[in-house]
This record gives sequence, structure tokens and C-alpha cells, in this order.
Amino acid sequence: MTKQERMEKLRERFAEMKVKEKELRCAGYEKIAGVDEVGRGPLAGPVVAAAVVLPEDFDVLGIDDSKKLSEKKREKLFPVIKEKAIAFGIGMVDNKVIDDINILQATKKAMTMAVDELNRMLEANGSRQTDYILFDAMKIDDIKIPQESVIKGDAKVLAIAAASIIAKVTRDRIMAEYAAEYPGYSFEKNKGYGTKQHYEGIKKQGICPIHRKTFLKKVL
Repeated sequence: MTKQERMEKLRERFAEMKVKEKELRCAGYEKIAGVDEVGRGPLAGPVVAAAVVLPEDFDVLGIDDSKKLSEKKREKLFPVIKEKAIAFGIGMVDNKVIDDINILQATKKAMTMAVDELNRMLEANGSRQTDYILFDAMKIDDIKIPQESVIKGDAKVLAIAAASIIAKVTRDRIMAEYAAEYPGYSFEKNKGYGTKQHYEGIKKQGICPIHRKTFLKKVL
């Protein structure tokens, strides 16, 4: 595939991912937020959510579901999204709260925190608050804003994909810091997921303060 063909493919993909937001703008909505989370499955660390409102003229190619992108690509897009977004918010819920209220409720809590921070940023910038939210496969009744759950939304909707990148890079950086604080579990590589090296670390030295005990009932 030539460079020109790759660019054309990226532009086609970009146009497809903007369709949902374009439809909502035509329906009268202005501040459309995409919300996604990362970290529901790991044995350790927090669940992190991000909410992002992109401008109508946002033109950064290459944004996609964070799981489809390399770490290098995510790191490159991360500051660009934050710079060009109208506003963004990040919510984080730690392992202790996850153990207390379960991962689903913790995920919803992190998403709510992200939306709240997003709206504070919009307000600080003198802008109206979010008037529509696109969640990736989730709905949160406690948030009294028109919303929609989009299955595989991080691969279909530009704002959700952007949020997935913000959440993923944020959490990966947190886990890299924890790797230095709690060595022996390979957190810098597995980001808290249940890899062979991670389980070996638990077997050798037990759990550490950021492990989710409710996820480790079979090994504790």
C-alpha cells in the first residue's frame, strides 16, 4: 500500500467515525461528549475513565480504539487530543473502592467523575455544559444528560475513541509509576493484567496494596 493509499484510508476511516457526532449536531446538540474507560479487567490498579468534547473542525487523522493502536501512536496522539479538544475530564477509582462496590459500579463512578470534570472545564472556559453523551457500551442513569450507549463505540465514534486514548495513556502511566513502587509484578509491562509474570510475582511475594482482592479470591 502506498503512502497516498494509506492516507486515503485514514481519511475514509476518519469520516466514518465523525458520522454520529455530525448527526447529533444536525439534531441541535452542540457539546457532544465521548466517554470511555480502561482497566475493568486487570488484577491491580485503578479503573480510569475519560470524557472528551471535540470541536466540529477537529481534523487529527489516526484516532481509533486505543486497543488497536500501538503504545507509541497513543503517546503521540495523547497531547494532541488534549490540546485540540474543547474540554476533557478524567475520572479514576482505585482498587479499594473497586473491592467495596464491584467493578461495574466503580466503572460508572469513574465515568461520572470524568463527565463532572469535563463540565467544570467547559464552565471554566465560559462554555455551556455537555448536552449529549456517547458512552461506549454503557448508560448511567444518575447522569441527567441525554445519552446513548454505543456498542463498540470506541471503534465507531471519534469522541469515544479519543476518550479511550486519554484513559489508556493515563492509566498506563500510572501503572508504570506503580511498577517502580511495587517491583516484582511486571506492572510496567502487563499494566496489572493477569499475565504469567504477574501471577508469578504474586506467588513469590504475595499481593501489594494496589491489588484487587475480589479479583484474586482463587489465589489468596
